[in-house]
Amino acid sequence: MSDSVWWEPRTQDGGARSGVLHTPHGDVPTPAFMAVGTRGTVRGVGAEDLEALGADIVLANTYHLMLRPGAGVVAQLGELHGFMGWPHPILTDSGGFQVFSLDPKVDEEGVRFRSVYDGSAVALTPEDAVAVQETLGADIAMALDVLVGLPSPPQVVAAAMERTLRWAARSAAVARRTDRALFGIVQGGTDPELRRRSAEETAALGFPGFGIGGLAVGETPGERNSTIEAVTAALPAAAPRYVMGLGDTEGLLDAVARGCDMFDCVIPTRLARHGKALHPDGDFSIRLAEWTDDPNPIDPDCPCVTCRRYSRGYLRHLFATKELLGLRLITLHNLRYTLDLVAGMRAAIGEGTFGEFATSRVDRRALASATPDG
Repeated sequence: MSDSVWWEPRTQDGGARSGVLHTPHGDVPTPAFMAVGTRGTVRGVGAEDLEALGADIVLANTYHLMLRPGAGVVAQLGELHGFMGWPHPILTDSGGFQVFSLDPKVDEEGVRFRSVYDGSAVALTPEDAVAVQETLGADIAMALDVLVGLPSPPQVVAAAMERTLRWAARSAAVARRTDRALFGIVQGGTDPELRRRSAEETAALGFPGFGIGGLAVGETPGERNSTIEAVTAALPAAAPRYVMGLGDTEGLLDAVARGCDMFDCVIPTRLARHGKALHPDGDFSIRLAEWTDDPNPIDPDCPCVTCRRYSRGYLRHLFATKELLGLRLITLHNLRYTLDLVAGMRAAIGEGTFGEFATSRVDRRALASATPDG
C-alpha cells in the first residue's frame, strides 16, 4: 500500500472533523469537495478556472478514460496531471457507477458491458481497474465495487457487498505503485449490519482510505444518514472517509456532521447545464421570465466571476438564446458555491461552531423554500 498518501487529522467538533490529505501532488484540506471531470475535464471549465475557484482536487473516471482516449495515450501525455494540465491532486473513480448504469453482466470475474462510444464489448475486472488507474497516474484510485440501486431485495444487497469484499482483496493484492494510493469501498445498502461488516472487513485489508459507496441511489436522507453513522463507527478514525456521489447542500452538511471528509458529485455542473443556480437561500432556475430585466447578480455575496460581473437578466438572456457562455458562467458559480460551502465547514469546525453553521445554512434554505416568493 502507498506511503505517499495519508490523512492528518486537525480539529474535531462533535462528529465533524477537519484535516489535511497529503498526496504527491499537494495537500487537500478536508472536508473537501471534488469537482467531477469524468472524461478528464470538468465540463465547460479549464484547469486555470478550477485553480481560480479554489479547487484543491478533482475527480476523473476510469471507465471513460480507458475507452477514450485509452490509458496508454494518457500515460504518454504525462499521465492525468499532464494530460489535463492540472498539477494538483486527482482521484479516479473505478468506473463502477458508470458500469452500473449500463446494466452490465456481472460475475465473480468482473463486469462485461458495451462501450457507450462504439458498442464494442468491454470487460473490466478488479485487477484491470487497478492497472488502468495506475497507468492513468491518479493520486488516489478506487477499488472496483458492485453497486446496486435502492431499494433492492436484501439478498441482492448482501451478495453485492460480499462480492465487493472479495474484489477489494483482489484489488489490494495487485496494487503496485507505492507513490499512489488505492482506497477500498464499503457497500451494504442501508442495512447497518451489512455496512458494519463491510467496513470492518474492508478496513482489515489495510487500505489508507475508504469510499462509502452505494448511496445517492434512491435512499431517503434519513436512511443515508443512519447508513453513514454505521459505517463511520466501524472505520478507522485515522483514515479519510469519502462519500461517493454526494454533493447537495443538506447532504454535505449531514455527512460532515457524521465524520466524513471527502465528496464528489455532478450536481454543480449538471444543474448548471440546465440553468439552475445554487444559492444560500435556495437554488433557482435562471431560465424563469422573472429574471428578464433583473440587474442583480445570482448572489451579491458570492465572489465568483459570474456574480462579480454579470446580472441575472444577462444570464437569463444567454440561456434563452442558447449561448454556451451561459452554461459556463453558471457552472463557475455553482462550483464556487460548493467549494465555499465546504471551506465554510472547515472554518466552522476549527472554531468549534460547526453545529451553528450547519443549522443556519439549513434553516436559511428551508425558510426561503417555505416563503411564497422563495
